[in-house]
Amino acid sequence: MSKKMSRMISLLVLPQQQQIYPCRLPTIHTRAANSVSESQRKCKIGFKAPRRLVLGLGASFWSQFMSMPGRARGKYHIALARQKGVIEEVFKNVDWPQQFPFKEEDFQRFDEYNFDFNHPTFDIGLSSLLYIPSKLKVVMCRSPDSMFYDAPRFVTHIDDPAIAALTKYYSKVFPPSNTPGICILDMCSSWVSHFPKGYKQACIVGLGMNEEELKRNPVLTEYVVQDLNLNPKLPFEDNSFDVISNAVSVDYLAKPIEVFKEMCRILKPGGLAIMSFSNRCFWTKAISIWTSTGDADHVMIVGSYFHYSGGFEPPQAVDISPNPGRSDPMYVVFSTKASTA
Repeated sequence: MSKKMSRMISLLVLPQQQQIYPCRLPTIHTRAANSVSESQRKCKIGFKAPRRLVLGLGASFWSQFMSMPGRARGKYHIALARQKGVIEEVFKNVDWPQQFPFKEEDFQRFDEYNFDFNHPTFDIGLSSLLYIPSKLKVVMCRSPDSMFYDAPRFVTHIDDPAIAALTKYYSKVFPPSNTPGICILDMCSSWVSHFPKGYKQACIVGLGMNEEELKRNPVLTEYVVQDLNLNPKLPFEDNSFDVISNAVSVDYLAKPIEVFKEMCRILKPGGLAIMSFSNRCFWTKAISIWTSTGDADHVMIVGSYFHYSGGFEPPQAVDISPNPGRSDPMYVVFSTKASTA
């Protein structure tokens, strides 16, 4: 493709990178007299939540996800979760499908497009204008993550109460400060990790997309700049870390199973992986299965990453939202590496 053509496509159809602050996801509800599917009744899902319209899968998330055989059981690691409610019940009595239920298109993003220049929509002389070869039918256009994250954003992506709730949670489940031999990886890190004030370990590694942000993070002892959507291979030795944290970024992973397998590899046996998230995101960068589902669905999606990557104990979830309905919600899905992994 010529540079002139690429430039024209960019000017005509690619979204401008104008979102600086993450947006809240809309909740899309459907109402029906009998809104719970037959498969849901048979599986006896252990919580009640509004059914969402799932665009990524083209059908009910729960109907496809919960109707296949295979029941996950095992000893749960309790990470000091005190709150009990809907989110805490998500992983009770789950019938996991034998195979990972999501498709490649579920991990596409809003900034990915397929353009068919033979389609009538483009029958405006564009082919001759841009000198498009006759054999060229479909062009895949994608906004690179490296471009999006090139400029540092010294902002927070959740509000202060949600940050405080996450910090409080970390203070309960993290090893005590300055514990000999402890090593923590803050994955998808930036200029702030929301760790407890004054928290220190000899080894706290940040892995993120923007070097200027990572340099400003006071809790990190070292950092790595890497795009996990291009290279999910983590540059660390086996059994290196006691804890892996990921704050409000799991929804951007386009290759989550590969990343979670790597997480399991680098965790020490019994090591803790903590995925926290809210209902906020950069809309163009979050995967489609995320932007088309709701909070309880997000919990199940992240739990499926733990389950299908292998080597983890059954996942658990906790709702740490500080002021439901008045501030950003906060959820945590966590698991530990099995001692036999």
